[in-house]
Amino acid sequence: MKISKGKVVSIDYTVSNNQGETLDASGNRGPLIYLHGHKNIIPGLERALEGRETGESINAVVPPEDGYGQHNPRLIQTVPRTAFQGVDKIEPGMQFQGRGPDGQQAVVRVIEVTDESVKIDANHPLVGIELSFAVTIRDVRDATPEEIEHGHVHAPGAHHHH
Repeated sequence: MKISKGKVVSIDYTVSNNQGETLDASGNRGPLIYLHGHKNIIPGLERALEGRETGESINAVVPPEDGYGQHNPRLIQTVPRTAFQGVDKIEPGMQFQGRGPDGQQAVVRVIEVTDESVKIDANHPLVGIELSFAVTIRDVRDATPEEIEHGHVHAPGAHHHH
């Protein structure tokens, strides 16, 4: 079965940067399963997978504009140290779950800490990077009507709370 909009696709992947360093891989977690054509994965990878079939392996190079975008200075902000109630020690490089400017869930990274304030960056860690994907397609199936309606895959036994 070919990959097209409304198919549920299961892939194994490794992502690396221009220096050939591995940034992420599905290996330890098991395959990534996503609903094709619903922007659940970055556009460049979705395009590269379009029309492929189970068992195929592809390599795709995705520029930042088709990946996680370019660095956005608006996503860097300084917040008072008191915003981190109950956190004894804050150091650069630490990550926290936060909210982005539009209220969406975001992971924020600490870049600088003073006694008074903490500078955080809500940019995705992979912004501005050309990404190389090595992907093997494990499975392609039709999505259920419910998956189409919700715009994403329902894992077996997973329940939704709205």
